[in-house]
Amino acid sequence: MIKLMWNGSGPLARALVLCSPVLLLGACAAPGAPPPCDACATAQQAEATANQALTVAHQALDAANAARAASSEMYQRGLRK
Repeated sequence: MIKLMWNGSGPLARALVLCSPVLLLGACAAPGAPPPCDACATAQQAEATANQALTVAHQALDAANAARAASSEMYQRGLRK
């Protein structure tokens, strides 16, 4: 097929064959740089997530302290019997 194009075709066919890889690469290229992200919004979201995690950690610590106090009280009652 390529042999037929080179022998019987004009300059348009030759240009198409020679330029097709360049055209294909151009079609796959990214259409410009992505828009910049909003750093302030990202920082605020990260801060909100960190605050939420801190709240959950405080709740877990309070629950652990309450459980420790209850088990200590039960242990003390067991010693008194």
